[in-house]
Amino acid sequence: MTKNNAKRDKDSQGDHPLPIYECHPPAWVPSTHRVADVGYPGFDPPHPGQEEDVLSDVNIKAGFSQAPYVQSEHAGAVESRFPQESKRSQLFDDDNVTALETIMHEVFCRRSQYAPVVPASTFKIPSRVTLNDTRRQSWFADLANPDVPLHKLGKSVPHGAKGHDLLDLLQTNNVAIPRAVWFLRVFGANETAGLRNKPNFNPTQYSIDWTNVVTGYIRKQLGEIALPSAPRPGLNIKQTFKGVLSDSESRERWVSRFNYCLQLLRPFYAEGLVDRRTFLTWLVQQMSGCNLAQVGFVAHLADQYLDDMLTSRALSKPFVDACIAKLTEIRTFLPDQLTRLDALLKSLLQRICLTLPDAFVSPHTWANSASFVVPILSNDNSSNSTPGDSRTRETQRVLHHNISDIQRRTDAMLFRNLPPRLLERLGSMVVDIQILNSISSTTDMSTIEFFSCTVTDNYSTSTFYNKLDTLLTWSVTPLQFGPHRTYAAVFLLSQYRQRTARREVSLSALQDYLFDWLDTSDVAAESGNLRSVSALFGKLVKDGLFDYASYLQRLVARGEESLSYAQSTVSGSKHREFLRWIPLHSTTSSLSHQRKIILYGARARETPEDICERAMRREVRAVIPLVFGGTALLSPPTISALRECCGTTLQAPRFEQVKMFKQWLLPNYNKFAAVADAYDESAVLRTFSIVAELLSYTNCYGSLLELSLSVLCQTSNPQIVEVVGEVFHRFATVWTSMGCTGAITTALYSAHVGWKNRGMRVRSLLALLIQVDAGRHLNESERAQITADISSFTHALAPDTTDPGHVPEHLPEILLLADDPKPDAPSILANGLWYKYRTALDWGWKVWDNTIASMRQVPLMTPDIDKRHAIALRYAQFLLHIDQHLPAGLDDHVLQWSLGTGKGEILALTADAWDVCCVVLLFLTAHGALSTTSLLRGLVYPAWHICANATEYSAQLPSIFVQSANGLFDRLILHEEIQISSSAPSSLLDTHRIHSRRQNVFREPHFPQLVEEMPTLLLIECNEIIPMELRTMAKDLRVRTCESREFRQAAYRDLDVIRKAFEQPIQSGSIGEALFEPLVNALKVILSDSSEGTDVNAFLTSRSPSELSPWRLAATAVQLQFGLRQLGRAMAHDATKQAASASLDKMTSMLFHHSMASDEAYFIAQTARDIDGPVAEKFFNNGFKSIVDIFARAILPGSRDTLFDRVDRAGELLRVLSHVAEPLRTKGVILHLDPLVQERLSKVILETLTTIATMLSKSSNTSHEVKRCAIFLARLLQFNLGFTGPWSTSCTEIHEGLTAVLFRLLLVYVTGAHFDPVAFSLLADTLYFVIDELNSHSKSGTPDLFRFYPKHLDSDLPPRIPAEFHAQLCSLLPQLPPNDAVKGLVHAYRDPSGQLTYGTSVQNRPWEWIENLGEPPAETGLRPGSDSAIKNATSLSLEFFAARPTGDHILRTSVRGPNEDIPDLENMRLEGDLRTFEDGLSAETVYTRDWRETRLEAHRDIHAGVTENTSGDGSDDLGALAIPPAQIHSMSRRPSPASSVRSRESARGSSASLRLSPGLGAKAPLSAVSETMEDVEAGIAEVGVIGHKRKAETDDEVEIIEGPIPEKARKGKTVKPRPRRK
Repeated sequence: MTKNNAKRDKDSQGDHPLPIYECHPPAWVPSTHRVADVGYPGFDPPHPGQEEDVLSDVNIKAGFSQAPYVQSEHAGAVESRFPQESKRSQLFDDDNVTALETIMHEVFCRRSQYAPVVPASTFKIPSRVTLNDTRRQSWFADLANPDVPLHKLGKSVPHGAKGHDLLDLLQTNNVAIPRAVWFLRVFGANETAGLRNKPNFNPTQYSIDWTNVVTGYIRKQLGEIALPSAPRPGLNIKQTFKGVLSDSESRERWVSRFNYCLQLLRPFYAEGLVDRRTFLTWLVQQMSGCNLAQVGFVAHLADQYLDDMLTSRALSKPFVDACIAKLTEIRTFLPDQLTRLDALLKSLLQRICLTLPDAFVSPHTWANSASFVVPILSNDNSSNSTPGDSRTRETQRVLHHNISDIQRRTDAMLFRNLPPRLLERLGSMVVDIQILNSISSTTDMSTIEFFSCTVTDNYSTSTFYNKLDTLLTWSVTPLQFGPHRTYAAVFLLSQYRQRTARREVSLSALQDYLFDWLDTSDVAAESGNLRSVSALFGKLVKDGLFDYASYLQRLVARGEESLSYAQSTVSGSKHREFLRWIPLHSTTSSLSHQRKIILYGARARETPEDICERAMRREVRAVIPLVFGGTALLSPPTISALRECCGTTLQAPRFEQVKMFKQWLLPNYNKFAAVADAYDESAVLRTFSIVAELLSYTNCYGSLLELSLSVLCQTSNPQIVEVVGEVFHRFATVWTSMGCTGAITTALYSAHVGWKNRGMRVRSLLALLIQVDAGRHLNESERAQITADISSFTHALAPDTTDPGHVPEHLPEILLLADDPKPDAPSILANGLWYKYRTALDWGWKVWDNTIASMRQVPLMTPDIDKRHAIALRYAQFLLHIDQHLPAGLDDHVLQWSLGTGKGEILALTADAWDVCCVVLLFLTAHGALSTTSLLRGLVYPAWHICANATEYSAQLPSIFVQSANGLFDRLILHEEIQISSSAPSSLLDTHRIHSRRQNVFREPHFPQLVEEMPTLLLIECNEIIPMELRTMAKDLRVRTCESREFRQAAYRDLDVIRKAFEQPIQSGSIGEALFEPLVNALKVILSDSSEGTDVNAFLTSRSPSELSPWRLAATAVQLQFGLRQLGRAMAHDATKQAASASLDKMTSMLFHHSMASDEAYFIAQTARDIDGPVAEKFFNNGFKSIVDIFARAILPGSRDTLFDRVDRAGELLRVLSHVAEPLRTKGVILHLDPLVQERLSKVILETLTTIATMLSKSSNTSHEVKRCAIFLARLLQFNLGFTGPWSTSCTEIHEGLTAVLFRLLLVYVTGAHFDPVAFSLLADTLYFVIDELNSHSKSGTPDLFRFYPKHLDSDLPPRIPAEFHAQLCSLLPQLPPNDAVKGLVHAYRDPSGQLTYGTSVQNRPWEWIENLGEPPAETGLRPGSDSAIKNATSLSLEFFAARPTGDHILRTSVRGPNEDIPDLENMRLEGDLRTFEDGLSAETVYTRDWRETRLEAHRDIHAGVTENTSGDGSDDLGALAIPPAQIHSMSRRPSPASSVRSRESARGSSASLRLSPGLGAKAPLSAVSETMEDVEAGIAEVGVIGHKRKAETDDEVEIIEGPIPEKARKGKTVKPRPRRK
């Protein structure tokens, strides 16, 4: 500097001296110590008085040198503490480590002592001030102005408007939603300020109040949307309707206000300013009560808040009901107009079904709306989805799964669609018996698969044995009917063996099964069944299914005792009788010898069998001497006489009978049949009839078949052929059961061909051939030949003509026949009439009419009865010849005449004329000219109907006609021995013929007609107008008919025929109420046996408690069904209601107090399934009473009557009641039970469930029995709730108690030792059912949706609950999910031991936690101010988080220099320089450091002498140096290509990513990036040592792959350029 310059400077300064220059460090350099003035690191400027300026001797001589602070600057703690060579091994000794730990602990303790304390909270709620209208309006204008900061308005808020007015004020000023929320929060905080110090203060109460304000505000706006009222009929008043949405201006204003309200509602709801439960409850109720104009807005509102609604079933269930109701209303009244709303409601229901299907699990709701809801929920939208849209397909799959699950659960609770029971022992036996009883003469035995198994493919041995036992028992038990059973059983068993080709059951195994049954069966052991058992096993031996020799050997091998009659034992073995009685159709001498030795011993010369056989032969020779070369008997024996003469033969053991018939009688008769044409025809017929009677009476049908076939092929007498045909017809069911209809058909066809070749045709033979064949045995050509023969025979008797002849009304020659005694007179007259009138169609009808007219004159011709009968037989012969001249016979003509014009003739007949007519009718019936069924339909049934319908106003009763008809019925149907005429002895041949014709009455289609007449006979009995004689006769005919074995066999063949026949007169109203009980008794006579009553009472009392006979089970079911229906009809009338109710009480009392097995209960339920009305109500009431009595009775001391036994007994009754109720609930029948009975049942269930819950709480051991009891009681409660009805207050309290105990059981079975998912699911569904019923019976106008739900908290749930069940339990709790602000936060404290203890959850206080508006920044710069105290000025104090200052300073993320004009790039470089002075605790995160060091430019190089002009305000030569412009332009601004995924994602939205980075410093080596990586890894390890638990998404897990490389370093390597992405 020159002097001139110095002088000029001095003059310019004048009186102002220059300040003393002070050297300052750069602004970004922190001080070395916060309190002590020890300077700055790396900054040592000269200052006055420094040690270097002291001119001491040492400094002058040796120069200045600073003494070291430690002895050795290069030595550490190890060298200073352990100078020895073994210092490394001694360092990690326990004492040394403890000493080091103590030192570090002291360091941290001293540091914490000097750390500042968090000050007390200084937050104050902005106060309320009263402003005038102008200032208030100005304040709200500033609030609406976003340029006015809230901290200027936050000193105070105006006081004034409240509620709806306040919301209107905010909307009118169009205040921004965040600012409006802040103001309302401050407003609410002032409202609750005075209440916070009260002990019972609830911080959420104001949220509830504010919710009511907001919902009221929304309701008020929705209320402005109204619908026009319907026009009133009869009022001629013109109505005008103008809605708020019809005008554009009002619509815009309304939409603006409603939209603003909804915008306010969103933050209110999210931050908890409105109570979620209150708001959602209002929303559900609003959906239920709004009209169709409002439902669109409410539905869209619900769509926004549905997610939280789905967390609670208390909200979702009524919301589902409301949506269904609105959808129903829309689709009913506006099906094609509100399509968008329809789609929205459907979407809401589908979302609920996907997320919370339990909302649909409500039995009564689902039962009433399933048909409407299921199509909505299961609407398949997959057609609109793309082929790869798996999300839509998965959604549909979940929907369909949930729908089916809902249907299954509701059906289970309503006991609908109960799973079909497998055919267990009792049920399968009933089905098998019905199959066996259905065998008739028309059955194709090859189609019956008795041993087939339809339940499972694995046909087990036990199943086969059970069916075999049923088959064998059915064939021998006296409880079944028909002689065909033995042959049917053997045929079915043999057929099964042939079909299975002996795979399933070998012959040896079958032998064992049959022996076991014979050895163990109680039915076989009964003495009364010995003949049937011996016949059965004789047939089995004959067909090779049972080996008699093996049977003997097995008995001997096992040492069977008392087999010999020679032993003196009192009671021998039952097998001795079997050996004695089982016949041998073919045997060997050795087998016969073995049998004789076993039964009678080796020394027996003459056995009882020999004596019996000789006696039998003597008796047979005496009755049929013609067979053995003698002369025929002058007077043939009657049936009674024959049975008396052949008593030994008929009562002999089966063994002697078969032996005598097979080995002696049949061979002799076959010899006689070969020469029978040489004998008198009548004698041969009588002989054959006697032999047939003996064989049929002894049930030797095999021998009878052999005899008949032999006679058929040997005889040349047409009368013999007809008699043999009658045998085939009479025992047609037996031949069908034997499976020999094919052989019979072949024999009949051969006989027909033979007779045809002789030039003769037997019409009865053709008819029988067609009947037996039934289209199964003859081939097509043979069947066509028979048809041609019938056509030829018909044409010969009635030739075709175009001019049919005319028959006069009166034929006097018929009357003249009475005086013509010549034997051939009847045939001559018949031939003459046929020849004369054969072309006329009605000549047979007129001949019959003239014959009846002639027979009316017979009593006038002679008073002698014998002569009358002789004339009658003459007319009978005449009519028989007429029948033979008619192609179709006389039968149909007689029937049409009887039902037509002949009614008057019949009523005009006198008693004597009826006597003559009966002879004719019986004769024609015996010879096949008339059928028994035609006589019954034409004569007997009309007489009964006339008598039954007689009243006191009717015409004179035709008593003679009725008596004659009764007598005719008696002889045709009931008499075993028939006498056609009193003047002629009874003929065995005529008896057989009548018996043969009788069979058609008990076969289809005639048997139902006979059964239908049984109620008619009952009406005659009960008709007091009828003379007592006729009434007695009617009762006698009815009882005898119903008790006949033929009638019962037909009745058991098809029991539905019986039931329908007895129901028909009731349904038609032909009988009165007083006849209901007699009708039931008449039904019992049919289905009951004298040895065993099958009425309900006897059925339940006569047998052992756990046994039901399957043989009468079906009959008992018919009786029970019919009886219950009659009681139902009787209860519908006041006159009979009381008596019917008493009878029903008695029956149900016996029924429900009878111990039943599952099969028995199922049977009772099946029989009572069709009841309805008062009977069903009575049935269920009495059933519930019985269950209550079971659980309520006192336990006697020492009794074994435990809870489990009571549950078992009640389970039997519930099984019955559930199966009875199933069809009623499926049909939707509503029953009104006794409310008191249902209440008592619910109370018993509550008490028992409480006992079970107590038992489970006291015991940790799992008990299957206890669980079974709980499940049963839940099912019983479901069944009770399935019946709707009124509830009393006490009933409601009982069910409220049930909800509590059911929830307790849920908590028991959801986890722990008692965990059971099945029990939990069933109990949960039961709880839903109870809660829904409580809500439906609630009488409150505004019901609390959460009233009947459990009051537990989420914290009360036990730990370790499966996630699925936990969500299900939480949906029952009244608390909704907490607000996100406090979710997962709890109050915690440290106990005296220092352990952290968790307390209650943090409660949301949205009205107290006001936003922190902040303050204007007091200073700017890189270094913080001197006052670094923490300010606790927020509404949420730092004390809640245990915050404490650490003394460390954390730099702001965006650093600003002292000059605002400095670019951001320079500030970021300064920030990077400052970060190098920070320690690990307060350093930036790895992510931030990675961003700063890798996303910005590398650090500049500092070149010596290159500086920029520095500012004079505190910067010196050590300040930051600027970067040369050339270097700046050479740096890349692109992000690092090595950035991580997370870094890339962040870089897209950050403006800082476009700025340059100050890098790592100018002198940083090229390995700086790798060193940075090591620092990062060390930092991560350090954080792990401290023990902080990091989340998965923290920045510390960012993987830094590669950083930017300076430009010079890049030139040193050849790097393949990376292709840019397109």
